[in-house]
Amino acid sequence: MAAMKLLLSQARRQSLTKPFSSPFPQINRLFSSDPNPNPPPPPNESPKKLEPVSYAAKPSSEPSSPEEDRSTWTREEIRYTKDTPSLAPVSYAQRVAPLPEDRVVSEEDRERTPEEVETERKRIESENRARRRFLRATAVEEDTSSLPLPTLLKPELKHGKKPIFDLMEAIREIKGNAKAKFDETLEAHVRLGIEKGRSELIVRGTLALPHSVKKDVRVAFFAEGSDAEDAKAAGADIVGGLELIEEILKSGKIDFDRCLATPKMMPRVYKISRILNNHGLMPNPKQGSVTKDVMKAVKDAKAGHTKFRMDKTSILHVPLGKMSFPEDALKENVGAFMNALLLAKPAGLKKTSKYAGYVNAFHLCSTMGKGYPVSIQSLSRAADHYTKLQLK
Repeated sequence: MAAMKLLLSQARRQSLTKPFSSPFPQINRLFSSDPNPNPPPPPNESPKKLEPVSYAAKPSSEPSSPEEDRSTWTREEIRYTKDTPSLAPVSYAQRVAPLPEDRVVSEEDRERTPEEVETERKRIESENRARRRFLRATAVEEDTSSLPLPTLLKPELKHGKKPIFDLMEAIREIKGNAKAKFDETLEAHVRLGIEKGRSELIVRGTLALPHSVKKDVRVAFFAEGSDAEDAKAAGADIVGGLELIEEILKSGKIDFDRCLATPKMMPRVYKISRILNNHGLMPNPKQGSVTKDVMKAVKDAKAGHTKFRMDKTSILHVPLGKMSFPEDALKENVGAFMNALLLAKPAGLKKTSKYAGYVNAFHLCSTMGKGYPVSIQSLSRAADHYTKLQLK
């Protein structure tokens, strides 16, 4: 339908200028009853013509100045005139680059002759000499009698190496500086030459000091049969087998200071290993607490053995007596400790000599005093002296 309306509108436009003539005259003949369906246009009627539209031309002249009164302007003038005022053109003077010969050379840029350079040099030297003479004269006039003479201060070495003492000298120094109100303990701190983290090279053992503080030590011995009778005869406080293990397992309490066992009883003692380890009393063959020699083990335990064990930083901390002991007694205790330390030397360590690569440093100190480094030679002599006393 829209196409038909478009077709009819086009036909009307064409009919205004020229008579309509169908593009398909045969169709008109088919649908018309008139024998002449396309009659010619009447002679009196003429086609309508479109009149052209004209606009007024743009004014030839614009207002001479922005201040001109615009109220007298016509509509056409206002239409073709901009609101902004027109700008007058600006002209600049022409710039010309100067030629090299026209350049004005100043006094500083002018090239100097050799005579002028020499004159300037002499003038500068004379000024410098006069300035030096003035400074020397001023320095002489000043009074310097009250000023102190410069002195050279020697720096103090705070982190210098400490002198190494002989064993007896170190013991005397420690006893002389022990000023606490209680009886201080002589402590040994040994740095071993064992790499950190090597569990197969742990140094530990027990030590029977020849001079120690006598105290009542309760000893428990896990044994059966003849071994139990020997332990009771040697002076063990608590002796038992399976019944003792079951009693400790039920109560979870212990009433002894040292714990010993025979090799046959160790598989059964493992039942209470957690309880014994909490108190540091688990029997260990390396510490001499698991042994077949019942009589000697009980006597050594009653005498008061001292345990030592290397920590994670490869250092041993062992108490070796009291400050109230004589100097010779403390020396024998140190010798006994060095002998036990040599016996506890790991088998996997390189054996160059007794102490080389094994004992790197040895320090003695009191509980509240400072440490004194001790020479390895004096320690070796003390250990040899203790061994000779044991052989006699």
